[in-house]
Amino acid sequence: MKIVAIGGGEIGRPGFPVETTKIDKEIIVLTGKKNPKLLFLPTASSDSDKYVNIVQEHFHKRLGCEVDILYLLNKKVSRQEMEEKVFGTDIIYVGGGNTLKMMNIWRKIGLDKILLEAVNKGIVLSGVSAGAICWFRYGSSDSRRFTNPEADLIRVRGLGLIPILLCPHYDVEVDRKANLKDLMKKTSGVAIAVENCCAVEIVNDQYKIIESKPTANAYKVYWQQGKYVEERIEKTNEFAPLQELLLKSRVR
Repeated sequence: MKIVAIGGGEIGRPGFPVETTKIDKEIIVLTGKKNPKLLFLPTASSDSDKYVNIVQEHFHKRLGCEVDILYLLNKKVSRQEMEEKVFGTDIIYVGGGNTLKMMNIWRKIGLDKILLEAVNKGIVLSGVSAGAICWFRYGSSDSRRFTNPEADLIRVRGLGLIPILLCPHYDVEVDRKANLKDLMKKTSGVAIAVENCCAVEIVNDQYKIIESKPTANAYKVYWQQGKYVEERIEKTNEFAPLQELLLKSRVR
């Protein structure tokens, strides 16, 4: 299992800086190939052509990947076609957007099960925001705001490869922290809150926190004995046991 879940950051939208290149290069390194195949899933952005062009510019022209796209919204895609695209790539990169809509579409057409099969084929599973949440049991999501800007953040169920809740954009969206505190009252275990330009990298049963900006961090948050705990996760070059990330710290 190889997962790189990015909390947020730009890859070349007009008027914005390119921010996650260092993390994106690590995704490529995990394939062991210089010019790997990358399959982009733009489901969460409703198969946005603009987003597709940005991904092509970044991952193909800047980073040397061979980029393919899996469109799901405006065409009927067979299971065979989905399997050929997913199993024939080195990297799956899932874009940001409406997480709930994306997960509902995946489950309706069976892509969720195909992506779970990809885990055992050595394919690097990656993405940003919605594309980070999807690999975990749950995520903190702004999906309702695509139709109602005043809506609260909600908990969305992901693919469940990692049995924790992931919260992206922890530093740049002002209500993320307060909402996560409430969300964890009704969610067992721990959550990992990831800032923009920061990512959780998981390889089999180990993990490390990587970043493309020195000030970007990730935190482990949970309730324990009536107290809300937020712990900054140490950033090192060495991997640590994944089990340490999944468990609440012992009460001192």
